[in-house]
Amino acid sequence: MITVIPDISLVYQMINFLILLFVLNMVLYKPIRNVIKERKNKVDGLANGADKAVADLDAQKDAYKDGLKEARAEGLKKKEAFIEEASAEEKEIIEQINKKAQANFAAIKQQVAEETEQARKALEAEVDAYAKAIGEKILGRAC
Repeated sequence: MITVIPDISLVYQMINFLILLFVLNMVLYKPIRNVIKERKNKVDGLANGADKAVADLDAQKDAYKDGLKEARAEGLKKKEAFIEEASAEEKEIIEQINKKAQANFAAIKQQVAEETEQARKALEAEVDAYAKAIGEKILGRAC
């Protein structure tokens, strides 16, 4: 078996190791840790920015949907208003046409009544002449 006897070189190596550890910590490990921390902070900041952008996008999407719903509702209200206005105008036009038709019908009825009355008067004036002619023909045959 091999036995190692500690001597002063072990102490030198321990001191050398501690100095090397201190120097490496100052020169290598701390700067790398700082760079890693900065990168982590930057990535966290970008992730927060992305989350905020997604939240803003969702809010804008909701606002767009709400605006679209409001626009559709307003469009339907305007459409209904136009339909009601057109219906009222249609009723007014039909009413005017009915009034004109009734006035024309009354005028035609009056004209027919006047023509009938004139024809009746004309026939009454001729009735005596027709009756006399018929009577003569009947009596003339009977004779």
